[in-house]
Amino acid sequence: MSIRFTSKARRGMVATAVAAGLALGVAGCGSGGGDDKKPDTTASASKSGGSDPSAQEGQSDEPLAELKGSNGLLLDITSAARDAGGFVTVNGTLRNDADKLVVVPAALSGNETEIIRNGPSLGGATLVDSKGKKRYYVLRDTDGRPLTTTGIATIKSGDEVSVFMQFPAPPSTTTEVSFELPTFSVATIKISG
Repeated sequence: MSIRFTSKARRGMVATAVAAGLALGVAGCGSGGGDDKKPDTTASASKSGGSDPSAQEGQSDEPLAELKGSNGLLLDITSAARDAGGFVTVNGTLRNDADKLVVVPAALSGNETEIIRNGPSLGGATLVDSKGKKRYYVLRDTDGRPLTTTGIATIKSGDEVSVFMQFPAPPSTTTEVSFELPTFSVATIKISG
């Protein structure tokens, strides 16, 4: 068998595997029930996309806190859950209550060069444990990207975006922390789990 024939055969197998994977992906994204309703609200994000929010399981209808920001932005904290891996994941909804398109302030990314370099994010968020006298910053992956929703540049009037931020977990005895995000009011939230 020649090397040329072998490489053509490998490419054919790779193409077949990719096609099968795409077919499975398309089948998994089917309508699955005929419910063709569109969501009531949409959000505008930068063209580069951004990270998807994590699942917001176990949320109640009542938010843990509502923080007011600049230009009509509001952040509803819907959950703050301690994960088994030693993290706290804060989920919420960022919405525009103004009557115009709002540009999300760059200050939400914080002032750390490593985070700013990765584009718009909620990387400036912190949790403060006043009893333990510690401040917890948003975690980063090995490439320095913040473990938070990224890529939100603008939000249309009346629209909302689901967001998340992941922090190192305070000690298990700490159940309440202050949540801080630049340009927003400060709120005390309870950590579940």
